[in-house]
Amino acid sequence: MGYWGYYVVGRSERPLAELSAVAGVREELSLLVQRDDGWQVWEVAGGDGTRDVGNMNTLALETGAPALFGYVMDSDCVVIEASAPESGAWTTCLARRAMAGYLGDDGLTVEDYFLEPRDAAERAVAWAAESGRTARTGPLLDVLNAEAEPSAEELFFRLLDRLGVVPQ
Repeated sequence: MGYWGYYVVGRSERPLAELSAVAGVREELSLLVQRDDGWQVWEVAGGDGTRDVGNMNTLALETGAPALFGYVMDSDCVVIEASAPESGAWTTCLARRAMAGYLGDDGLTVEDYFLEPRDAAERAVAWAAESGRTARTGPLLDVLNAEAEPSAEELFFRLLDRLGVVPQ
C-alpha cells in the first residue's frame, strides 16, 4: 500500500499552520519542507479524499500569494488544486491514467473532472508568474503527462520544482 495524504503549499512569513484557512487540520499539519522566499510545504498524512484540509482560495487570499493543495492517492496519482489571488483557481491531476482507475462507474472521465494537461500548464504558468517565478509550458507538460514513476509524491515535487518553488 502506498502513501495517502495531502500536501499544502503556500508562501507566508508565518507558518501556514497558524492561518485560519487550514484551522480545521491545524493539529494534523506537519511541516515537511521550507523552500526559498517563504515557501512552505506542509503535510496531512492519511485520508480518503473526504477530509476538509481547508480552502486553497482562502489560503491564497490570506497569504496574498498563490497556494496549492495536492491529494496523493496510494502513491498512484495526485489531485492538484491551485489558486492565486489574481489569476484564480484551477484543478488538474498528475498521473492521469492511474487517476482514471479511481473514478466511479458513473461514466465520467478524467477530462470531466480535471483540466487537460495543456490548459493546466497554461494556468500553472500564470500561477507561477503571480508568485514571481518563471515557469515554462513544455517542462510543465512533461510532468502533467507523466506517469507516477517511481511515485506520485515524487511527481508532485517535480511539479513544484517546475513551478519555481525550488528547495533551499
